[in-house]
Amino acid sequence: MSRTNTKTEQRARRRNRIRAKISGTATTPRLAVFKSLKYIYAQLIDDENGVTLASATSMGMKVKGKTTAAKAVGVELAKKAGDKKIAKIVFDRGGYIYTGRVKALAEGAREGGLTF
Repeated sequence: MSRTNTKTEQRARRRNRIRAKISGTATTPRLAVFKSLKYIYAQLIDDENGVTLASATSMGMKVKGKTTAAKAVGVELAKKAGDKKIAKIVFDRGGYIYTGRVKALAEGAREGGLTF
């Protein structure tokens, strides 16, 4: 008997596999990505202390298109990280494929000055 996994179960397994290898610190926090059908969310997380250092979301942004909104979220998060003197991060794609909105967010963060 073979059991087929749903998309969300597969993403959860990928996410757990990634999280076993990636951890953020105060000097190099983890950039965690979550995307819903409408919006995209990003957080800089210090896993040692369990604290969110900065966050950004596309909710309420006046841009056209989900991909451009994702890029704007990356730029905004990089700006907030720059204010806290954070330049280097670890990217956690959250089990999503590195394409489309996730890739646009990463490129926006790189344009804003973050390195990973």
